[in-house]
Amino acid sequence: MEHYNMNLNLKVWRQQNKNTKGTFKMYRVENISSEMSFLEMFDVLNEQLIKDGENPVAFDHDCREGICGSCSMYINGKPHGPWQANTTCQLHMRAFKDGDTIVVEPWRADAFPVIKDLMVDRSAFDRIIQAGGYISVNTGNAVDGNTLPIEKQKADDAFAAAMCIGCGACVAACKNSSAMLFLSAKVSHLALLPQGAPERTTRVQNMVAQMDKEGFGSCTNTGACEATCPKEISITNIARLNSEYIAASFAD
Repeated sequence: MEHYNMNLNLKVWRQQNKNTKGTFKMYRVENISSEMSFLEMFDVLNEQLIKDGENPVAFDHDCREGICGSCSMYINGKPHGPWQANTTCQLHMRAFKDGDTIVVEPWRADAFPVIKDLMVDRSAFDRIIQAGGYISVNTGNAVDGNTLPIEKQKADDAFAAAMCIGCGACVAACKNSSAMLFLSAKVSHLALLPQGAPERTTRVQNMVAQMDKEGFGSCTNTGACEATCPKEISITNIARLNSEYIAASFAD
């Protein structure tokens, strides 16, 4: 793959905290390698800002391997940028051209208040998990996995749902800021496995109640969540969540 350098204009959202008014600011970065990751390009920008005596742009990151889900940026109108099934840290600058203007924003959702600049508080997801995203197991020696036979299709579906990294791209993409794709992935993962049976009814009710309490919007099945999910979580999980919720209501 041909390597090249480029000069870019960055239109970046700057906001001190959730209680202050934010605004876009323009920056220019030069000689950016096409093989840099998007976050590496932001490292270059921040080094430049620090050198100029300005505050660096705050953004969230950790593993930079597409696993942790913390690199949440809205890039040119799409969560995580233009590449399909991709996180911001795995987006490379060859996705852009010399002279491009790139608009970078934080997630926009009441349930994800801005901490600073491009960082948002996604602890609402943690509280949803705490409400019921767990299983009860006996402690002690680990049992042989083959003692709990699971249909292959169910095992595959559970694994696919478990791939959700909780980045919040689904919320950012949804016109209603719904967290249904995230929640349905977490519920489906456990509902499909025998280990999730003990809390099956209370889990879905408690997690849905917490989701509503956090202020996420309703799902209207536009599919924007699935289209922008970096792990390609299927919206069929939302149908399973609805089914689990109805069944739990009748079980009361």
